[in-house]
Amino acid sequence: MCSLTCTNIQILEEHVDLHLEENSFLEGGNMRDLELAQQLQTEEDKQQKSEEEKQEREEFKKLQRQYGLDNSGGYKQQFLKNMEREVDRGRMQPFDYHKRKADMMESLAFGIDDGKTKTSGIVEALCKYYQNENKDVRRVWLSAGVDHFHSSLGDRGWGCGYRNFQMLLSSLLQNSLYNDCLRDIAAIPSIPKIQSMIEDAWREGFDPHGASHFNNRLHGSKAWIGACEIYSLLTSLRIKCQIIDFHKPTGTTGTHPRLFEWVLHYYSADNGSGAKVVCASKPPIYLQHEGHSRTIVGIEEKKNKTLCLLLFDPGCPSQEMQKLLEKNSDGTSLRLLRKYMGSLKEKQYQIVAVDGVLTLEEKAACCHASQVLTSEKIP
Repeated sequence: MCSLTCTNIQILEEHVDLHLEENSFLEGGNMRDLELAQQLQTEEDKQQKSEEEKQEREEFKKLQRQYGLDNSGGYKQQFLKNMEREVDRGRMQPFDYHKRKADMMESLAFGIDDGKTKTSGIVEALCKYYQNENKDVRRVWLSAGVDHFHSSLGDRGWGCGYRNFQMLLSSLLQNSLYNDCLRDIAAIPSIPKIQSMIEDAWREGFDPHGASHFNNRLHGSKAWIGACEIYSLLTSLRIKCQIIDFHKPTGTTGTHPRLFEWVLHYYSADNGSGAKVVCASKPPIYLQHEGHSRTIVGIEEKKNKTLCLLLFDPGCPSQEMQKLLEKNSDGTSLRLLRKYMGSLKEKQYQIVAVDGVLTLEEKAACCHASQVLTSEKIP
């Protein structure tokens, strides 16, 4: 409010014009300040969004590398790169490099595993050991015979799922019940061959959602596989199996007693005898958790009633596993296999358990049902 009193009309008009000009200047300045603030905010938002997108891309690339989906090559490329590294460090002679390269190329050409990481006869040796063991084991149930396979230079860090499939398959190939299903598989396939077999299952229509996660391609990659891929592959071969999902701990300290109970029932259900050592005809069980998988080959019941799983780990080298074959063993090497309840504290475990064969009609029904692949959840 202006307090000036004017007696001259001309002076009054000039004074009013000055006020109008002043207001106009202030409003224009305010508008410019507002526009500048908005511009700065817009630039800040763009920069923040750009940084978030960059971080998302880096996280995505990290996940791709972690799960072998970064187009950095597969088994063959890693095998050669690791051998070259061994030569550079003086741990391998050039002659050995070329010999192993030739053997590897032959193995890949025929699609058959070279068997260099395989250890056979462990379950049979365990059966003999437990017959004489009388310290703390009340009863033990063992799977049918199964070969152990450990990771090699070509799949170290990502091949556990494939190695566990080789273990499971080695048992099924010894069981006449599965002769018809596996008549086209004369020997244990190599990892690249297993990748192609899973791709074949996807082309048949199994688990399209899972296939899309890998862009329908495994061969030539270092992609990790899990329970769903094992299920799809086995079912495509007309092998009846199921996925059991122990999706949360059922023990008070983050343990999974229901998992141990399920395994005990699986191996003991068809064996009502009271024998201390039961060498069952059941195949081993594929066991998956975040970041790793193993194979369950048996379960112990201690004299104090606690349970202990016996696991084949593809991360355990052949030199260690072969200690289980030694005669007059005192059982110390069993620490390689034994996993007590307190040792399995991942948030979630999944198993794939084999249970017979499928007819062609049953296989087709399983394929249709896998459009939305589900599992049996416990609890």
